[in-house]
Amino acid sequence: MNNPVSDTVERRKRRTLFLLMGLAIGMFAFGFAMVPLYNLLCQVTGVQSVEQRAMIGTNAPLAAATAVTDRWVTVKFDTTIHPDLPWRLEPMQRKLRVRPGESYLVKFIAENRSGQEITGQAIPSVAPWQATGFFAKLECFCFNQQTLAGNEIAEMPLRFSVSPDLPADINSLTLSYSVMRVSDRS
Repeated sequence: MNNPVSDTVERRKRRTLFLLMGLAIGMFAFGFAMVPLYNLLCQVTGVQSVEQRAMIGTNAPLAAATAVTDRWVTVKFDTTIHPDLPWRLEPMQRKLRVRPGESYLVKFIAENRSGQEITGQAIPSVAPWQATGFFAKLECFCFNQQTLAGNEIAEMPLRFSVSPDLPADINSLTLSYSVMRVSDRS
């Protein structure tokens, strides 16, 4: 004896099972499609993908390996101080012509314009962004927080090199520092 209600319930259960299996298979396939879709999105929008950053990052340590003798690149230095930080930070040289592959030292002058000890942190960025992986900071005051006593003036070193693998269409780059006050919370 077939019960029509029981047959309808069985059909609904079977249909729900197939829908759920299809959904699980679709999610699994979408997981594999994410990487190519992400790369396509980055390519279309012009955003640097993780793969491009990884390739650029592997080139940065090569900066000191071999110098390019027939090429010059201009490196400009820029600083921005947060209004909450009573400091002055300026490079001793605003720009420097460098040969890719050679190491250079530039000093910055920092001054705490207040009468109390203050700690700040410099956050670097390189423009154009395509040059970021080709600019290696070998020694930099930005690696650590800097504490200046009240009215103290200090020299802060930056030792860097530009990779010989820097794309040929980039002849000038800017290293910018945004300096912010580190909170006094302990």
